[in-house]
Amino acid sequence: MKPSRYPLSLEESTLHGGLTLDDEVAAPRAQLRASMFDACHVGVVLRVVLLVEAVVGVGAMFGAGEVADWLLRFSLLTGGALPATLAWLIAVCALKGHLSRLAPSRQWLVGMALGALAGLYGCGLLVLMGPLQPASWWASAATGALLSAMVLAGLVWRARASTPAATTARLAELQARIRPHFLFNTLNSAIALVRAEPAKAEAVLEDLSELFRHALDDSAESVTLGQEIALAQRYLAIEQIRFGDRLQVQWSLDERADQAKLPPLLLQPLVENAVRHGVEPSARGAQIRITTVRRGSTVVIKVTNSTPAGAGERGHGLALANARERLTLLHDVQAHFKTVFKDGVFQVRLEIPA
Repeated sequence: MKPSRYPLSLEESTLHGGLTLDDEVAAPRAQLRASMFDACHVGVVLRVVLLVEAVVGVGAMFGAGEVADWLLRFSLLTGGALPATLAWLIAVCALKGHLSRLAPSRQWLVGMALGALAGLYGCGLLVLMGPLQPASWWASAATGALLSAMVLAGLVWRARASTPAATTARLAELQARIRPHFLFNTLNSAIALVRAEPAKAEAVLEDLSELFRHALDDSAESVTLGQEIALAQRYLAIEQIRFGDRLQVQWSLDERADQAKLPPLLLQPLVENAVRHGVEPSARGAQIRITTVRRGSTVVIKVTNSTPAGAGERGHGLALANARERLTLLHDVQAHFKTVFKDGVFQVRLEIPA
């Protein structure tokens, strides 16, 4: 049964979108500046809290003669350090849009100033609770500024590290989209249909054009799951002409999951791998099943395909590694990517925030 196609909502664009060379160079810089205060991710929050707690733990060792004394001092200092850290993270996350428009030097200055204020806030809490006498206002402000500078440096490094990784993945996907034998097979299928079924030939060429348009359009950092499903459906519609009854596709889609965010061109390569390693090598064909379901605040995506008898786990690690890396760059610790091969069935399972 052929599924109904999702309407595509991406804006039509031309190659490079008319950008000048200066625009191409300025885009990564703007992305880097915007990512300097990207502290809204759960993974970033956890890492910052662990960093501050590690510093507090080491500081509590000074003057502690026994383990019990260290635990007591560590617990008391955490009572001030943890709320101050969370206050800094909330402030940075809330002001992210405004701060990203500042010059880089002012971004560092404002970030460290917020860190100093957070340090004073933590010191005030300790003074109110009683364990910090006399109050170390200057030391607390300096510690907060230093820790905030360390966190900002980590966020800048994270943003810079994501750029070449995303670029490498994009190039690999572009090569996959324009694999010569896929292009030739699609064109041959369209030529064969021109006289007998011109409407179907036109649909094949439209699907092929849409695949190429998405492959060449790298302007979006993320797209919705619904858009990725629409693109995968276009790809499978092309392959259905080529393989006929050998390609058996089942869709089980949850509309509540359609707004979940994915990196562009993530789902279609997984479906393409299922065709290449399940349908192509088998004379009898294979079954491919794509399911999406929303479970609370999590969306689960599965791409499953049967494999020829006697076939082992497939050697398409590059595509899977690219997908895993890009998913982690977008959602950090909130994303999960898992593959399972059992009883002749291969499955890719993704979990992302809803």
